[in-house]
Amino acid sequence: MKFAVICTDKPGALQIRLDTRPDHVEYLKSCGVVEQAGPFLNDAGEMSGSLVIIEVEDMAAAQDWAANDPYAKAGLFADVRIEAWNRVIG
Repeated sequence: MKFAVICTDKPGALQIRLDTRPDHVEYLKSCGVVEQAGPFLNDAGEMSGSLVIIEVEDMAAAQDWAANDPYAKAGLFADVRIEAWNRVIG
């Protein structure tokens, strides 16, 4: 089942994102469940959140995946929302 993991960074947390980015990208590449991923950008063009599409067994697995993201472990996010997602186009 596909899930969209939608994350909003805490205000003023860009440095946490930059410092943790190599570990986060390695997690995305090595876990084997990520189909698409990329940052949200604010009006200044700075990274301010994340959208990750994953394919896992169920919501519990999606929650576990999100909790183990290095960004989450570093305390980057103000909000994380996980929604079941169905690809229609693409």
